[in-house]
Amino acid sequence: MAQGEKPHGAGRSSYGFIDLERFFEVLTLKPSAVFLDLGCGRGDYALEAARAVGPEGRVYGIDAWPEGLEELRNRAAANGMDNIETIRADLLKEIPLPDNLVDVCLLATVLHDLLRGDTGEATLREIVRVLKPEGKLAVVEFKKIDDGPGPPIAVRLSADEVERLIKPFGFHMDFVGDVGKFHYLIVTSR
Repeated sequence: MAQGEKPHGAGRSSYGFIDLERFFEVLTLKPSAVFLDLGCGRGDYALEAARAVGPEGRVYGIDAWPEGLEELRNRAAANGMDNIETIRADLLKEIPLPDNLVDVCLLATVLHDLLRGDTGEATLREIVRVLKPEGKLAVVEFKKIDDGPGPPIAVRLSADEVERLIKPFGFHMDFVGDVGKFHYLIVTSR
């Protein structure tokens, strides 16, 4: 990616399209949890997660888009949140966090982008590395329907496709269901 160039999909968020109450009810973030928002963009999910995990918890927002990370930092500061850390990184290469740190890792409409020209395997291996042994991976993706916002249907991933992709990494499906007209949520454990 050229200097100053926006990553594919940067600035767009599923956040305004999903049932947030249902999303966070299924996710069941506990106070003091460590939450990782991979491909966080402007940090809508990260900010809400920071409220859920409270001051004893920690939220990491990682993205390749510096303007989005800056906006997240500014919004966190404006809301008096000091439990959010932003990190600029290429998700296809590494997740710059220690092993076994994260309770919940979120990929919100990011997985389909990671697969453009890549298998996503390196990123999934990194997710496994940073997750605690009892950690969860949550995936929000566009339904594979020819309607609404999002990428072309050929780029979208069905829940079955996501399951086939992540199962070899030791993930087991705990929840698969709709969280809006255009999106579904998968929550997995290892």
